Amino acid sequence: MLQSPSAFDADASPVRAPLRDGFCRSVCYLRVSVTDRCDFRCSYCMADRVQFLPRKDLLSLEELDRLCSAFIGMGVTKLRVTGGEPLVRRDIMGFFRAMSRHLASGALRELTLTTNGSQLSRHAADLAACGVRRVNVSLDTLDAGRFATLTRRGQLAPVLEGIAAARAAGLRVKINTVALHGFTEDELFPLVDWCASEGHDLTLIELMPMGEEGAEARIGQFLPLSDLRARLAERFTLEPLTETTGGPARYVRLAETGQKIGFITPLSHNFCESCNRVRLTCTGELYTCLGQEGASDLRSALRDTPDATALESAIRAAIALKPRGHDFDYSRGVPQGVMPRGMNHTGG
Repeated sequence: MLQSPSAFDADASPVRAPLRDGFCRSVCYLRVSVTDRCDFRCSYCMADRVQFLPRKDLLSLEELDRLCSAFIGMGVTKLRVTGGEPLVRRDIMGFFRAMSRHLASGALRELTLTTNGSQLSRHAADLAACGVRRVNVSLDTLDAGRFATLTRRGQLAPVLEGIAAARAAGLRVKINTVALHGFTEDELFPLVDWCASEGHDLTLIELMPMGEEGAEARIGQFLPLSDLRARLAERFTLEPLTETTGGPARYVRLAETGQKIGFITPLSHNFCESCNRVRLTCTGELYTCLGQEGASDLRSALRDTPDATALESAIRAAIALKPRGHDFDYSRGVPQGVMPRGMNHTGG
């Protein structure tokens, strides 16, 4: 059972000034990676042979609790748990149970996670009991053969079982699909039809030039979402929505089915001016922009002193370094802003 010092509890600490970066953007959304490990090796995400971090280098779940609680105490209201694959970390449900106290206090408005779904069937009920109300599941195809090829070692059936278990537990499921040239064109309508029949929202995501596979591989895989949107418009009536979840997606409703489709377009139309999120890695690095290399080490401030004030100062100093935006760009035919680190390191 995780036991967090009360000095780091959002519900036990006095109200402090909200987090704002140097461009007056409010930071209220923390994505925390609890592990760099994953049981898949999706070709657009990581190398087939990847060197994971030594377990001793990872923050303990107690340390992650202290860090997340400090952020919540400074105004973070949405916490998304990511990886790697977060549900492969040992005793991860203890972390979710610890974070649920911030939901109970009202300091945290949403506790959620992004998962590949492989372990979801055995954790769905416990996640719901911890106050998780919705999950994002990464799913790029409903074809078992293509799924195995894309993930290199994954199986589709357990993922579909996990999604069904999440629904049975009362969790809303959003499907995240990365757009891949020469692949997603064939998968689009089967996914849309399946999501409509199952009651899932679907969000399409442009591929970012990240990871060890190399920039040339990424540009060959890139598919602008304008292409997929045009395909959808050939079959459906697209009704633009003004609603937002506080994230980067822009939504339309398909008039014929009533379902919601999201578009995340970091390459063809970035959303940096409204960015409200930062990413904490499993080693205590804080990345204030997914598309920039700069990171701040919070592990030292966490471990060097139990004083909450020192950690808060380190967090505020890191937030002040948040850049105006990323440099991702494919428009010149050559990838710009390439990040060699994989998504499993930074967190999805």
